[in-house]
Amino acid sequence: MYKNFNILIIGVGGQGIILASNIISRLALIHGLDIKKNEIHGMSQRGGSVFSHIRFGEKVYSPIIPEGEVDILISLEEMETIRWIEFLNKDTKIFLTDTRILPAEVKEYPENIKEELQNKFKNFFIINQKNILEKVGKPKFINTGILGYVSNHLQFNENEWKESIKEEVPEGSFEENWAAFLSVRNEN
Repeated sequence: MYKNFNILIIGVGGQGIILASNIISRLALIHGLDIKKNEIHGMSQRGGSVFSHIRFGEKVYSPIIPEGEVDILISLEEMETIRWIEFLNKDTKIFLTDTRILPAEVKEYPENIKEELQNKFKNFFIINQKNILEKVGKPKFINTGILGYVSNHLQFNENEWKESIKEEVPEGSFEENWAAFLSVRNEN
């Protein structure tokens, strides 16, 4: 029996969170798993919070991940990670980009977020956005590159990833997205 698995992707509008969650959801379907997904992106055009719950397994009954049950957190913005900390547990794998986007209502960005998270969680990976950008070439492919990094921690094969990305990315962008995914996946 395949254990239900929970992935939470968080960030702000314009970072490609919905596309990344669609790719992972399609991936689970291709693999033959039951999948449920929930996303909020109402304020995304203003740089507001965007998040997506993804749950897959043999049988999934709810798209909402219960508190403390996230298996993988993909955070595309540092401060957003703090907002979702109650959904994590000691075994959660956290993939955090070093991206800082100051919300309109905040005057000063909090310091030591990464350090606090590293002290609290043992499976913590910092993804340097500048390095990803150098590999993928264009900012719009950073999310696919990050999925390449995370793919090394999921049990799906490369052909499944390729099919999923091909199905989900905008028409005419598959080759660049696939190259972005591979450029990061194959380096780790």
